[in-house]
Amino acid sequence: MFGKATSREAGRIDFMIYVFCFVDDWLKDKRLRQRGPQPTLSDSEVITIEILGEFLGLETDAAIFRYFRRHYGECFPALKSIYRTTFVRQAANLMGVKALIWRDLTRRLPYEPLISIIDSAALPVCRLARVYRFRRFKWEADYGFDEMNKQIFYGFRLHLRIAYPGVIVGIELSPASAHDTQLLPELTAQVQGWLLGDRNYWSPQLQEELRLRNLILLAPFKHRKKDPIPSLTRWLARKRRRIETVLSQLVQRFKLRAVWARDLWHLSSRLWRKILAHTFAVAFTWQYSLHPLRFSKVITY
Repeated sequence: MFGKATSREAGRIDFMIYVFCFVDDWLKDKRLRQRGPQPTLSDSEVITIEILGEFLGLETDAAIFRYFRRHYGECFPALKSIYRTTFVRQAANLMGVKALIWRDLTRRLPYEPLISIIDSAALPVCRLARVYRFRRFKWEADYGFDEMNKQIFYGFRLHLRIAYPGVIVGIELSPASAHDTQLLPELTAQVQGWLLGDRNYWSPQLQEELRLRNLILLAPFKHRKKDPIPSLTRWLARKRRRIETVLSQLVQRFKLRAVWARDLWHLSSRLWRKILAHTFAVAFTWQYSLHPLRFSKVITY
């Protein structure tokens, strides 16, 4: 069917089959539509195309649609008989389904529930010079400061909580002006154990509130020069490299900052498929006893 596939292509096909089988089995007993005809391209096929497209670094819906229609038409024959807009609309309407699949997939992965790492990433929606005439997300986005690039940006902030060895177990989206500590209650609901954060999470009052529900927040002192325990700061920096790796993967491989959505609904749908794609990659590497965050091994093992 595929001819003589290279090891890279064979890895992609194995990953695609793994994702499709999981999603198709998950959707087997669920009725997503109460009435009307079934879609030409099945929901499991749409989600699989999205996941692999994100893993390959395709930024837009149009790029994903063209790529799979051209290179994987034999795997998804119905893709050649639908329009791009139909595919995009169906993918956006499956946002809630992707969130539920992600929650179920994380429950099946082995991770340490008592050790969590938290951080956030800037999600700009346009350049500062264009904000005055930018009409999208007018009531949702705001100004914020990007710690990584040391500059002001306009957009949103993505808050993540991961568990060792690198499984994303919590996600929240907020305006860029929201401080990291504001989203902490939503990210840590019903969570106990240890929580590792950076200087933005330093708050004695918050630490005491979390301690009352058996959650110990470890964060360096707010000011670097006045840090009373520099050895703890260095230790936290080493332990927090895992979430920095996850964020860099989301930004570089999964093109987190390439925001092409026109509204919050489509933006949320694309964020969920990026998170789901990352989690599927972790699950696939775990299945083959590979390092959970070395995604290059997914297509070359």
